[in-house]
Amino acid sequence: MRTPRFLVTTPLPDPATALLAAAGSVTVWEHEHTPEELVAACESGTYSVVLSQLTDRLGAEELAGARIDGISNYAVGFDNVDVAAATARGIMVANTPGVLTAPTADIAMLLILATARRCVEADGFLRQGEFLGWSPNLLLGSDVTGATLGLIGAGRIAAATARRAAGFDMTVQHCSARGPHNEVQPGAYVDPALGRRVSFDELIETSDFVSVHVPMSASTHHLIDRRVLARMKPSAILVNTARGPVVDENALVDALRHGVIAGAGLDVYENEPVLAPGLIDQANTVLLPHLGSATVAVRSRMAELCALNALAMARREVPPHPVNPEAWVA
Repeated sequence: MRTPRFLVTTPLPDPATALLAAAGSVTVWEHEHTPEELVAACESGTYSVVLSQLTDRLGAEELAGARIDGISNYAVGFDNVDVAAATARGIMVANTPGVLTAPTADIAMLLILATARRCVEADGFLRQGEFLGWSPNLLLGSDVTGATLGLIGAGRIAAATARRAAGFDMTVQHCSARGPHNEVQPGAYVDPALGRRVSFDELIETSDFVSVHVPMSASTHHLIDRRVLARMKPSAILVNTARGPVVDENALVDALRHGVIAGAGLDVYENEPVLAPGLIDQANTVLLPHLGSATVAVRSRMAELCALNALAMARREVPPHPVNPEAWVA
């Protein structure tokens, strides 16, 4: 068996490199690489497994000539990889689920609170020397306690967000984004913390806060568009910690600018790191630079899972967290 060779497209936190180095040869790119450079590396036959980032596009065209055994994505999401194309070429794909649940739910709750109570706006107000003393009408925000939280999606992060919302006595309801958006789809186990299951239409029209928790796919692209925003309460706040393209960002800017909705808290963007024109100018927003998993412990655990996936694939074993285990079915 040849010595495994690993390509890490961006430096990862400890203990990833040490784990990989103990089993084989490791190349870590510390420069901004081009898509063409990544394609050439995959086609070179040099590497056993590529440890990729969400920003690394590995679509059908990029994988057409790939000569690798596996792709270990440093993320729970994997919409940057064409899984069907990888499977067709016998390339295993793995991700890092589970570990991101709590910190992403923390960020969702943070965005709900910060946007509702205008925290960023208030912080800037004070730092700019505009605070001249208490006033009855100073920077009035929206109530969180007792409000209705609508969760689009019913996965682990949505459920964890719901549990946090319970601490604020919020009424929680959820819907599925699968299938026609105005139909409630039958499902398997649903965490009781998610509250009442309602239709997409009812959730959009009755929630004080709408929090998005769905993966990126063809069916969820621009799920929140101009028409959906128009059906939300004028007092409602939109929160997105899922994937940027789930929200039509240009439509959101217009909705915020014209008071269609009261505010938005975002951790992800449609064309990261570029924001839609005018978004940064909206005072009724809290905008974070994709910090959902940004704690020392979580990023380290993600790196460990990513490395363990890669090590298993280099041994031609199904990894701990496979996306397409059928890739190696004889």
